[in-house]
Amino acid sequence: MSARLIALIAVILAFGALSALALMEAGYLGIFAQHFENYARMQVLSDLVIVCVLAIIWMVRDAKTSGVTPWPFVVLTLAAGAFGPLFYLVAREVKAGARVAA
Repeated sequence: MSARLIALIAVILAFGALSALALMEAGYLGIFAQHFENYARMQVLSDLVIVCVLAIIWMVRDAKTSGVTPWPFVVLTLAAGAFGPLFYLVAREVKAGARVAA
């Protein structure tokens, strides 16, 4: 297992724990509702939407060279934000490791 894959898994676990705590505290819709309370929070939500759209564009383009099907990760990005690109990077790393081992 590569250091990059270990780092990705560590980020996913830490971010997953934070996300679970946020969901327990505010609920899925509550996380979004709080972003509409003032302009500063709306700016953060807008920033996250822009970054996720850019990540989706990158995943679809990168999939042509990496050999990973991007669509499950696109759907995950639309539903759960950064988890989509993080899991895409894991799949990409695993696929690259399999190519090197073969």
